[in-house]
Amino acid sequence: MSRSRWSQQRGVPRGSTYDARWNRLASSGHNIHGEADFIAGFEPSSVLDAGCGTGRVGIELVRRGIDSVGVDLDPKMLEAARKKAPTLEWFEADLQNFSLGRSFDIAILAGNVMIFVLPGSEERVVRQIAHHLRKGGLFVSGFSLDADGFDLDQYDQIMKRLGLMAAGRWSTWERDPFTGDNYAVSAHRKT
Repeated sequence: MSRSRWSQQRGVPRGSTYDARWNRLASSGHNIHGEADFIAGFEPSSVLDAGCGTGRVGIELVRRGIDSVGVDLDPKMLEAARKKAPTLEWFEADLQNFSLGRSFDIAILAGNVMIFVLPGSEERVVRQIAHHLRKGGLFVSGFSLDADGFDLDQYDQIMKRLGLMAAGRWSTWERDPFTGDNYAVSAHRKT
């Protein structure tokens, strides 16, 4: 099984330690469900939460009545997701080569997934996730824009090569207009 840049990092919070940050933010009154708010606005019936981590987004989508399935490579993150929501479907798999045998209305890659996959694997990851989208489905990804890493030009070229058409771009999950600064949320439609 391939590893990701995320799994190769030492000292980064995982599992319940990772969740502690989100719990602190929620306790202080911050909305920690911007990604779920964004996705719910499209009124999907099913969502693939690719790179789901501890399940924050998928669990919230299910709470809102949207079928959600999570896939992640990190067993510690999935352990936390399973503890919080044991009845949901969580799959430990590499995003480059997984198969769930079903399709979804939307695939979401929140939490900077695209900049944490192994360099050079981005197109394989997008292709595999897009394979799980129904025709007309949306591929939605949000990630930090780092001059030294994976960038929007590379991302858009991959999407175009794979036949995914641009359907919108924002600077935040709250749909603020895209400014080209530090973060991008991009939606592409499978044709």
